[in-house]
Amino acid sequence: MKANRREFIRNSALAVSALAVPGGNASVSGEYANVPGRISPVIRDAGMQMSEAYFDGFNQHKIALCRQMDVLGAVGGINPRMVGLNEVKPWELAAVQAVKNAWDNQGLKMTVVEGPPALGEKTKLGLEGRDEEIANFIAFMHNLSKVGIDTICYNWMPVIGWYRTDNAKKGRGGALVTAFDNDAAKDLPPTQYGVVPKEQLWKTLEYFLKAVIPEAEKAGIKLAMHPDDPQVDEIRGISRIMTTVENFKRMLDIYPSPSNGITMCQGNFSLMGADIPSLVREFGKRKVIHFVHFRNVRGGKYKFEETFHDEGQIDMYEAMKAYYETGFRGPIRPDHVPTMAEDSNSFPGYSTIGTLYANGYIRGLMEAVSKQSHSI
Repeated sequence: MKANRREFIRNSALAVSALAVPGGNASVSGEYANVPGRISPVIRDAGMQMSEAYFDGFNQHKIALCRQMDVLGAVGGINPRMVGLNEVKPWELAAVQAVKNAWDNQGLKMTVVEGPPALGEKTKLGLEGRDEEIANFIAFMHNLSKVGIDTICYNWMPVIGWYRTDNAKKGRGGALVTAFDNDAAKDLPPTQYGVVPKEQLWKTLEYFLKAVIPEAEKAGIKLAMHPDDPQVDEIRGISRIMTTVENFKRMLDIYPSPSNGITMCQGNFSLMGADIPSLVREFGKRKVIHFVHFRNVRGGKYKFEETFHDEGQIDMYEAMKAYYETGFRGPIRPDHVPTMAEDSNSFPGYSTIGTLYANGYIRGLMEAVSKQSHSI
């Protein structure tokens, strides 16, 4: 019986490997394409697009390791200076095309833009000049579409974005993790913008979505809202609104559209108190998950720390199973990994060695849920 099941899995893998999966991480090619017994990426990666973040540009060490791991999706920003275009605006086609070509030349496919240009304080706070900023953002979406990039991960955190009170807390075995304690942040002085109430941010978000989503639909672009991180009510007078599951539902209801979706950043949603596998199933059935940050945490929104993928409070296997069973086949990447021994903590959360561990863990879960499905 067990032998028959193994044979079924192997035959299923070989059969599926012959299928073309648009947008999938179908990276098996060349001399390895038809090797008997090789696991198809549709089985191995559950049809999802394994990706890695490159917020430090063309990090050749990480690029080489990711090519060796067969993790060929690149996530990052559009920075014209990366490709020697110092006078070109990042939303212009010349910049978008040049950055896309540069990643192609590295053997990687740019799948998602995180931290899009032309989306800053003017738009999020409703300041003078926001219409021009939004117009540039719309042009940016259309230019991304022209080069084959279809997903933008963005957030609604003006002035103060991702925030931690400790970037070098000792974790398992002495690894360094990021952490947040609201007691250390709640009495900090306001920024130059003073007190920004929640309703102001809801109004500016509605204005943005109603202007942008129709154009995103035309361009075939998926906007993926990232949760506020952390999800406290305010930091230094700046309110935060993408802090609860209900608020995400409110955001989606402002302009229901296939282009209006979310980045399922597991750590943030878990810190909101959500059960991640259940929430993935709920949002997955609605087809609003456009991008996944696969990470783990320990604690609650007022006090927490990052963890290795295998030691936090999220049931990671059940989460991966939920993505797979609800049909998510989009880009997914590890996020906020610990800094491990002999690696640099100059960019907390994005240790190269920690990334290796995380990608192996994620791929193991993908293969497990995919093989389980094919063995039923």
